[in-house]
Amino acid sequence: MPDSTRTYLDFERPIAELDAKIEELEKLARSNSAEGPDVAEEIGKLRQKSADQLATLYSKLDPWRKTQVARHPDRPHFRDYRKALIEDFEELCGDRRYGEDHAIVGGVGRFRGRPVVVLGHEKGHDTQTRLKHNFGMARPEGYRKAIRLMDLAEKFKLPVLTFVDTAGAYPGVGAEERGQSEAIARCTERCLTLGMPLVSVITGEGGSGGAVALASANTVIMLEHSIYSVISPEGCASILWRDSARAKDAAAAMKITAQDLIGLKIIDRIVTEPVGGAHRDAQTTIRHVGDALDAAVGALDGLPADKLKKKRRDRFYAIGRMQAGEG
Repeated sequence: MPDSTRTYLDFERPIAELDAKIEELEKLARSNSAEGPDVAEEIGKLRQKSADQLATLYSKLDPWRKTQVARHPDRPHFRDYRKALIEDFEELCGDRRYGEDHAIVGGVGRFRGRPVVVLGHEKGHDTQTRLKHNFGMARPEGYRKAIRLMDLAEKFKLPVLTFVDTAGAYPGVGAEERGQSEAIARCTERCLTLGMPLVSVITGEGGSGGAVALASANTVIMLEHSIYSVISPEGCASILWRDSARAKDAAAAMKITAQDLIGLKIIDRIVTEPVGGAHRDAQTTIRHVGDALDAAVGALDGLPADKLKKKRRDRFYAIGRMQAGEG
């Protein structure tokens, strides 16, 4: 049965209209059993048409439409991945300097039997939780908490898993007064100097330094319809053309999609999403992400700290060099 509470994106309007017709016919079938067989046949045809149109739409998404999918409010968030993949989770709060930042959630737990430190951006799923988590935009204390958790991982020899989904670090005055840029730089540095395996997955938006601070990893995984960029398309359009309405042009120019980034060797693996995006089948998406994380951590098992650091360092030094050399 179509979900009447589902949020449809602008380009999904034809699908929304078909699903509304399906829902209307299903109500008719329930209220008039005599017309059941005819209605059932029509419902079947409409469902197939809806599925075909959805598959066609999602097989040729441009970068701007992928940006819209990456920001979909029903997309699985960190709390969903944590609940499904991490057992015995114990949240650890505070940066031991200023306070707690709910935009980044982290702690210790077990991932498929393996003790790990896990942390990620949490956007929230309704008005109350979105305000609590500041829409996933962390302040300095969030990044300093992440550093504290990575220090803990180093001390107890635990691999680190990070889940990235943020439009960027919070740009408020208070955050700047408390050293936002310094905290992001320190957090990025801690990722690069960590002597344990570090695997990151970009589940939605990977925006600016706020994302890099948790994604400077040995292995970076990205969902098929996620984005990863130095600035939002709207921000880029405002700077280049002084017109945020040209965000679609900026999205295409910046190479922000998983397909672009794996070609540029900025990410290492793409996790395929269900037809219609991760929000249409969260359980399958989360399972596939878990499999990718398991494989990535397993590939790093047993490597000494110096090799892990060197692999991570070489990985990031190589970004851009190939393209510069080819030019």
